[in-house]
Amino acid sequence: WGLLLFTVALGLGGLAAARCPGPCICDNLRSQVLCLSGNLTAIPTTIPQLTKKLDLRGNSLTVIPVGAFLDIPYLTHLDLQRCKVERLEEGAFRGLGRLIYLNLASNSIALLYQESLDGLSSLQQLILEGNRIEEIQPGAFGRLGSLTVLDLRANSLVYLPDMVFQGLQVLRWLRLSHNALHVLGSEAFAALPALRRLSLDHNELQALPSDALARLDGATRLDLGHNPITYVAEEALAMASLKHLFLDHAALQDVAPDAFTHSPQLRTLDLRENQLQGLPPLAGAGGLARVSLAGNPLLCSCLLRPFHDWLARSRVQAEGSCTAPPALRGRPLDSLRPPEMRCSHPLPPPSPTAPLEQPRVASSGQCPQGCACSPDFHHGSCENRNLREIPRGFPGDTRLLDLRRNVFKVVPAGAFPSLKELVSLHLQSCGTEELQPGALQGLKNLVYLYLTDNHLSTLAADAFKGASRLAYLDLDHNAFTRLPVGTFQLLPNLISLHLQHNAIRELGKGDLAGARALRWLYLAGNAINRISPTALAPTKMLEKLHLEGNHLVEVPTSALWGLPALSELKLSRNPVKHVGDGAFLPVASSLQHLYLDNMGLERISPGAFAGLGPKIRSLFLESNKMSNIPDMSNFTGLEILNLRDVPFHCDCRLLPLRRWIDKLNLRVGATCGSPAETQGVKVKLSTTFQTCPGWGRGKAGGASPDKTKTTSKPSKKKRSGKSPARGFKKSRA
Repeated sequence: WGLLLFTVALGLGGLAAARCPGPCICDNLRSQVLCLSGNLTAIPTTIPQLTKKLDLRGNSLTVIPVGAFLDIPYLTHLDLQRCKVERLEEGAFRGLGRLIYLNLASNSIALLYQESLDGLSSLQQLILEGNRIEEIQPGAFGRLGSLTVLDLRANSLVYLPDMVFQGLQVLRWLRLSHNALHVLGSEAFAALPALRRLSLDHNELQALPSDALARLDGATRLDLGHNPITYVAEEALAMASLKHLFLDHAALQDVAPDAFTHSPQLRTLDLRENQLQGLPPLAGAGGLARVSLAGNPLLCSCLLRPFHDWLARSRVQAEGSCTAPPALRGRPLDSLRPPEMRCSHPLPPPSPTAPLEQPRVASSGQCPQGCACSPDFHHGSCENRNLREIPRGFPGDTRLLDLRRNVFKVVPAGAFPSLKELVSLHLQSCGTEELQPGALQGLKNLVYLYLTDNHLSTLAADAFKGASRLAYLDLDHNAFTRLPVGTFQLLPNLISLHLQHNAIRELGKGDLAGARALRWLYLAGNAINRISPTALAPTKMLEKLHLEGNHLVEVPTSALWGLPALSELKLSRNPVKHVGDGAFLPVASSLQHLYLDNMGLERISPGAFAGLGPKIRSLFLESNKMSNIPDMSNFTGLEILNLRDVPFHCDCRLLPLRRWIDKLNLRVGATCGSPAETQGVKVKLSTTFQTCPGWGRGKAGGASPDKTKTTSKPSKKKRSGKSPARGFKKSRA
C-alpha cells in the first residue's frame, strides 16, 4: 500500500508539473503561478485549476476576452500590470467570484464598459492606475459590492458624471489623483455611504466642487492639493465628518471667512504653497487645531491682526512665516505680537453691527441680472446663461469671473471696465472669433486667462494691452494656423502658453518675441512641419517643450540652441525616420526627459545622444522601427527606459546593448525582431549572444552563459546560493 500511495502521489505531482505553462513558474504548495515578462499574447490555458495567485506582469495581452479565466475559478489575486491591455471585453472576469485583488495598472485601457468588471462580487481592491481611461460608462462598478479601494490615478479623466460610482456601497478610499478633472457632476459621489478618503489632488479643478462633495457625509480626509483653485467661497465645504483637508500647492488667493462653517469636525487645514497674503478669522471652524500656511507670501500688517487674534482665541496652531513688511520678514506667525503688526495708514473703526472676526468690504457695484456675485468670495459667475454680450456692472473688487459656455463671438474693446482687481477670467467654449484691441484694457492684475475651445484664428497685437501681469494663457482647441505675431510683446510675465490642438503649421522667426518669461510651451496636436532656427530664441527660460503629434520630419536641433533650462522635450508621434549625430547637443546640459516614441524611427546615428548623460532620467523609444540603438552606457541616472515594440536585430552588433541591459535595474521591454529564430524573444533572454566574441568576459561578475537561464540543476543552486526561480522573479529588465 505504501508503494501504491507513493506512486499515486508521484503521478499527481507529475500531472501538476505538466500543466504549468512553458514561460511560467508554478508553486503548487502556495497555489501560485508567475508568468513574468514571458511574451505571452494570451492567457495560458494550462494554468493549474487550483491556482489562487496569478501574476502575469509584463506580457502583451492587448485584449482580455470574455471568460478568459473560467478555467481557474479559485483565483484570489490577479496581477496584470504592464500587459499592454487596451480593452476589457464585457464578461472578461466572469467566474472569478473569489477574486479579492485585481491590478490592471500601467496598461492602455481607455474605456470601462458597463459589464467590463462583471463577476467580481468579492473584489476588495481594484487598481487601474496609469491607464488612458477617458470615460467610465454608468454602471461599470455596479456589481462590485465588496470593493473597499478603487485606484484610478494617472488616467485621462476630465469629467465625472452623476452616479458614476453607483454600487460601491462599502468603498472606503477613492483615488482620482493625477487626472485632468475639471467638471464633476453634482451627484458624482452619490451612493458612496462608506467613503472615508477621497483623493482629488493633481487635477484641473478651478473651484471647489461643493455640490459633489456635499454628498460625502462620512468622509474624513479630502486631498485637493495641486489644483488651480483660486478662491474658496463662503460655505464652500459642507462635509459633516471631514477632519483633514489638504489644499496645498494650489493657486489660492483668498478664503471666505465662513468657507468651512458646515464642516464642524475639521481638525487640520493644509494651505501650504499658495498665494495667500493672509486669512480672515474662520467662523464656525470651532474644532480646528492646526492651519499650515508655510510657503505663502504672508503680509503681517494690521490687516492680518484679526486672523492672528482669532488664532490665539481659538487656540489654533499655525505654521507660516511673514514675507512682508521687511521688518518682520521670516518671523513665524506664532512669534508675533499685535503691536508689531502695523499699517502705514490707520484703519477705519469696525462697524458696531458687524462681528469683529468677519470684517466686510463694501462692494463697488451691483451684480448683473442673471449672474451670481459673492462679495466675500470676490467671485462673479454667469456660466452657461446663453448670454450674447459680455455683461457689465460686476463689483469692482471681483477677482474671479466665470463666463464659460455663453455666446460671445466678439470680445470688444473695454469689455471689462472697473475690474482692476480681476485675477482669473474664464471665457472657455464661448464661440469667440475675435478679441478686439484693448479687449482686456484695465485688467492690470489679471494672471489667468482661459480661452479654450473657441474659434480664434488670430489675435490683434493690442488684444492683451493693459494685462501685462498675465502669466497663464490657454488657447488650445482654437483655429490658429500660426502663432499670433506680436501679441507676446505685451506679456512680459507669461509663464505658461497652451496652444494644443490648433492648426499651426510653422514656428517662425519672431513668433514668440517678447515671451521672455515663458517656461512651458504646449504645441501638441498641431500640423507643425518646420521650426525656424531662431523661433524659440526669445524663450531662454523655457523648461518644457511639447511638440508631440505634429508633422516634423527631423529633430529641430538648430531651434534648441539658447534654451539652457529645457528639461523636458516631447517629440512623440512625429514622422521622424532618422535622428542624426548631435541631435540634442544644444540642450545636453539640462535635458532630463526625452520622448521619441511612436515616430516610425528607422535609424539613430551613433552620435545622436552626444552630450547626454547622467542627467537623463527618462527616455521613451517604444514603438519604433530601428534595429539597434547607440551606446547609452553613460545614462547612469535613468529611472525610466522604454524600448518596447522595437524590432531589435539580435546579433553580435547588439551585444553592447545586451550587456548594458543586464546591468540596469529597470524593466525596459527590449525584444528581438530578427533573425527569425529569435523573433519575440526578450533581448535579455536571447541565447544568440553566447556565440559572440567576448561574451563570457562581458558578463557581470564573470558569470558563464549557463547561469543566465531561468532553470538549473540542484547542484548549481547550491553553488550559486540562490534559487533560479527567485532570481527570475526579481529580474526587472
